[in-house]
Amino acid sequence: MTPEFTPSSGSSLEEKLASLPDATGVYVYRDQRGRVLYVGKAKSLKSRVRSYFQQGAQHPPKTEALVSEVKDLELILTSSEREALILENNLIKKERPRYNVLLRDDKNFPYLKMSVTDAFPRVVLVRRARLDRNLYFGPFLPASSARKALRMVARFFRVAICHEKLDGSRPRPCLYYQLNQCTGPCAGLVEKEEYRQQVQEARLFLEGRNRDLLKRLKERMGEASVGEQFETAAHYRDLIRAVEGLSVRQRFTSVGLEDQDYLAHYREGERSTLEIFQMRDGVVASRREFTLEGVQESPGDLTAACLQQYYASMSEVPEEIYTGEEPSQRELLEEWLSAKRGRKVKILSPSRGPKRAFLDTVAENARLAFEQAFRGAASQGLEEAEELREALGLEEPPLRIEAFDISNTQGTDSAASMVVWEAGKLRPAQYRHFRVRTVQGADDFASLAEVVGRRYTRLLREGEELPDLVLIDGGKGQLRSAAQVLARLDLVTLQVASIAKREELLYLQGKKGEIELDSSSAALHLIQRIRDEAHRFAVTHHRRLRSKRTLTTSLRDVPGVGAVKARRLLTKFGSVRGVLSASEQELAREVGAAVAARIHQHLATVQGVPGKSKSRH
Repeated sequence: MTPEFTPSSGSSLEEKLASLPDATGVYVYRDQRGRVLYVGKAKSLKSRVRSYFQQGAQHPPKTEALVSEVKDLELILTSSEREALILENNLIKKERPRYNVLLRDDKNFPYLKMSVTDAFPRVVLVRRARLDRNLYFGPFLPASSARKALRMVARFFRVAICHEKLDGSRPRPCLYYQLNQCTGPCAGLVEKEEYRQQVQEARLFLEGRNRDLLKRLKERMGEASVGEQFETAAHYRDLIRAVEGLSVRQRFTSVGLEDQDYLAHYREGERSTLEIFQMRDGVVASRREFTLEGVQESPGDLTAACLQQYYASMSEVPEEIYTGEEPSQRELLEEWLSAKRGRKVKILSPSRGPKRAFLDTVAENARLAFEQAFRGAASQGLEEAEELREALGLEEPPLRIEAFDISNTQGTDSAASMVVWEAGKLRPAQYRHFRVRTVQGADDFASLAEVVGRRYTRLLREGEELPDLVLIDGGKGQLRSAAQVLARLDLVTLQVASIAKREELLYLQGKKGEIELDSSSAALHLIQRIRDEAHRFAVTHHRRLRSKRTLTTSLRDVPGVGAVKARRLLTKFGSVRGVLSASEQELAREVGAAVAARIHQHLATVQGVPGKSKSRH
């Protein structure tokens, strides 16, 4: 349990430094506003803390900057170094001091998160695996394999994969319950113990522990059969067959090793990436990546800090941990990890042999992760996505956003656009136009439902990656139309938001009321930029459609010009202006001299492209 700090009164920093105890414990540096700057541990607080403030001491620039800001000091005595290490981890996690080494999870690969800290856990798709005591599985490449695994969790184990509140307050269960893909914790239709069994089976499945899972499922099938619960027994029979035939975990090639973790860094200046490969049952079952900035620690100190933070939040610790650099205080870390595991844990740093070769592979992955994290526009995109996550209250930062807009003129020539923002950039090569096919008149709601349905039906059919956020240009009605069609496609886990242009209010599916962001908010500016691009793209396309329709109509007023000749001219010259600027001889080559003369005379009064269209909301 983390102690509560109580500020010391009446003692200056100099007085506290003069009376430091020669004892084991944790020290906390604070600035003049009381904010935590740094948390550290020491076998002897007296010698360790004084070393920061000795006259003439030569410190690295980062440490010098820290010392210059320290205005207060607090101490917590502990009975052992291991207790001090645990307390240090807890305080770093709670306070996030800016002078401590802080792991920041990579956000580029999809994971499945099982929220085991909740009373009724759910499994959801996330972009990063946080250090928050929940379970994460992955990364999954391609992303479609993560969504496939998510659907299997619902279909086979009936664990919730939606964003509903699982507190029993919903008057009716959601669609997944009706499809027999959830047991309805949102409506209080399942007991906690029964649901926990479902979660445990889903966990075995996602961990790839099929042998243990099959044993458990066969036992439950037998129990159901003996109890004459034949429908339940049939469910377990089908599940056993599915598990025997499928493996949803992404695995790398076996290197002949057992339950072990491999950690390696790549570093340039004060930036670093940490790569962790988790070896389970002889294969690399998953991979984790972290980024670090402001790093000035030695390789050994950096490795030790990463080991502390990473395993403080992990529920399972392997028997052996291999690191590229030997960590500082290796014996203390082994003692702490062994106590956490309940059995002996070794930290090893081989210099040769197959394990060293495998560590080199992990280090190469860390180098590639560094390139992705710190070079180009991706880094800025991560920050923008993180700000948007906080502003909308999303669980994960939306790294890929697809935005839709509908444009028409008094119900004619309805068209839609979709633009894509991904990792800090608009991606014009991925933009799409849609001609509204099934809607007559100016019905933006129905038009939106049509194009959203067409877009994501195709992505599902082709197994393509889905976005993290769907953005709609409009208000509550447009949001509701998009959400309903996504629900029919069994995509209720896909986040949908809308922005009303006049008031600049945001709406998020599943969240009551509007979200009003400050006009200076970076998140609002990002949403507006994407929305405006979708509007521009829709209007441009709509003008082309209208221009083509006007040209065709005008041409067909000319005697001797039918639909075929009108389309031929449209294809050849491309626009109203193109036909107007063409000479009679050029027209004659397409439709003959007599018809060309009549066209030229008929269109001589046309002055330009029709007026601007407007976008309806």
